[in-house]
Amino acid sequence: AQMRVSSTYKQYATVPCSGGLTGAAVARKILDCNGLSHIRVERIRGELTDHFDPKAGVIRLSEAVYDMATVSSVGIAAHEAGHALQYAQNYGPIRLRAAIVPMTRYSSWLAIPLFMLGLWVASDSLMLFGVLLYAVIAFFQLVTLPVEFNASNRALRTLGEFRILSDQEMGGAKKVLGAAAMTYVAALLTSVLTLLRLLLLANNRRR
Repeated sequence: AQMRVSSTYKQYATVPCSGGLTGAAVARKILDCNGLSHIRVERIRGELTDHFDPKAGVIRLSEAVYDMATVSSVGIAAHEAGHALQYAQNYGPIRLRAAIVPMTRYSSWLAIPLFMLGLWVASDSLMLFGVLLYAVIAFFQLVTLPVEFNASNRALRTLGEFRILSDQEMGGAKKVLGAAAMTYVAALLTSVLTLLRLLLLANNRRR
């Protein structure tokens, strides 16, 4: 999934958009048209490091996305603006995801070590605690799916309504955002399979 999103992004990063707007300009336009002029748009280093920071009230776009007027940059910028709209409109899943984030920070580095410690000392309670902590991670990935798909749908709808991309260019933007969405699907599947593996290990240990 990571290889696909990287190759699709690079493919359409060389395709200029007819509207001539850079990623930064597109994000700014979407925000302003929705009464979110207080949210800043900033440049950040790296590739595919784009994200919306709700606490700071800023959309951070990677250098290529911020500066370039390509199908990839416009699609990604509109997607991040979609996240800002989700918060502004109190979209339920993104609020739920934000509430889970503090728990995942602990779960991500405690779950497996606690489970393995419980497996080593034959402690059912430690193994169960490790499983529960990892279940939080899987649940976070599950909640992330509708958030990301909704942000992409908002982005494509907005790009069409504002006529920022032509019909042909919209097809490229759909491929870029679709490839990015698959990384979240893969993350969810990985989490679920890992959770099942932990449950099987715990069950075999009790036997």
